[in-house]
Parts: sequence; structure tokens; C-alpha cells
Amino acid sequence: MSALDNSVIIKGSKSGITVFLDNEMPFEELLESVSDKFKNASKFFNNANMAISFDGRDLSAEEEKKILNIISDVSDLNIVCVLDENNDMKTVYEEAVKKAIASTAVQVPEPALQPVSQTVSDQRTSCMFYKGTLRSGQVFEADGSVVVLGDVNPGGKVVAKGSVIVLGSLKGNIFAGVDGNENAFVVALEMSPMQIKIGDIIARSSDSGTKATKGRGKVKVVEPKIAYVYDQNIYIEDLEQNALDDICLD
Repeated sequence: MSALDNSVIIKGSKSGITVFLDNEMPFEELLESVSDKFKNASKFFNNANMAISFDGRDLSAEEEKKILNIISDVSDLNIVCVLDENNDMKTVYEEAVKKAIASTAVQVPEPALQPVSQTVSDQRTSCMFYKGTLRSGQVFEADGSVVVLGDVNPGGKVVAKGSVIVLGSLKGNIFAGVDGNENAFVVALEMSPMQIKIGDIIARSSDSGTKATKGRGKVKVVEPKIAYVYDQNIYIEDLEQNALDDICLD
């Protein structure tokens, strides 16, 4: 494949990566181009959890599956979800972040973007951002809401008086609404927590959580989820607009 070939273009976006596909190239040749481009770019992904969207070409479900399988085979990219440019899912993610921020009076200044190796707190009126992976033994605390730009690994913990949004894999512990606020919620692109506590309500995930799996000839795409309190129980549902509409921010 020529180095100047533009049949497949990979671009980063706020929601993950967008793959622009040539609309004229025969599909089997396009698959080869996808393989080459992602193989060459694999060192940049480094086991990253990302959402992916396709543009420039209408794909059938079978064609999309074949492309996902190619990407899985030649790179370490972990695709947590596929964004459809023709629906509102991309807007849903952005709305979730906006709602967490909207529940606060001010935004966190730039210095709050940091790989934290210690417990951090801020004013009740702020929304804090954490960039990086929370590993076992690491704790991130905040007096407001929290947006994690990365993963929460098993043994990692987020403690917040507001809501928590994890733009990555949630496999650790989340304590939201720790001052008794049961209107807080938790959103994650991959929801497989060890434990979630919202207000005074506790839920523990079963061992058979939803996970992204890679295997010969198949890819399972993780669906983003939202956890919230209703009738003194924590419910975990697919992240859809109707679920967000039911969330109270008071």
C-alpha cells in the first residue's frame, strides 16, 4: 500500500477516533488499507480504550464487523463503543459531561488536569478532571463532580460528593454523592465496577460483567452505561437519551 494512499484516514476527535473511508474503493481492498493504516499506527494506541466512528462510506453491519475485526487483529486499540454519526449517541456522551459540569458553579482551572498520585480535593462548587489511569491503591477525592479521562483499574477509587463520569473502563470502586446525595449518578464507557456507592446505597458488580473481548474472527463492543438510584436501589442501564432525561441534578 502506498504511503500516500488516502483511502483510509484516522483522525482524533473529542469522542475518540474517526476513521474516514473511501467511498469508491472495492471493500476487500479497503480492508487491506484499514489493516495497513492501523498496523502502522498501533504504537500510538498502546492499549487505549477509545470510541470509534466511521465516516465517508455507508457500511452494512457485516462490513462494520469485518473492519472492527481487522483493527482488533493488527492493533492494541480497545474499542469500547462505535459511534454512529447518524444518531445522537455522540451528543449523549457530550450531554453527560455537560450535565456533570452544569451541576457546578465554576469549572476547574487547567492545573487540575494532572496524573494524581495522592488524594486531591476542591471546592464543592467545582467539577474536577482527572487525566490518566487510577491504579490499585490510588484514590481521587473531590467535593464536587468528577470526570475521569482514562480508566479506573481494580483497586482504584474515586470518591466524590457529586456525580462521576469515566471516559474509559470502570473496574474499580466509585463512591458518588458521598454526602448523602442520591441524585448523583455514575457514567462509564465500560461499566464493570468492583463496587458502586451512590449516597448511602451500595451495589457490587457480579463477576460476569460486560467486557470488550478480542478473539479470532470476532469483536464484542462494550456498551456505555449509567448507574443511578431509584427506589433505594442502584440501577445500571445503557447510556441513552431517555436515561439522561430521568436524571435529577438538584
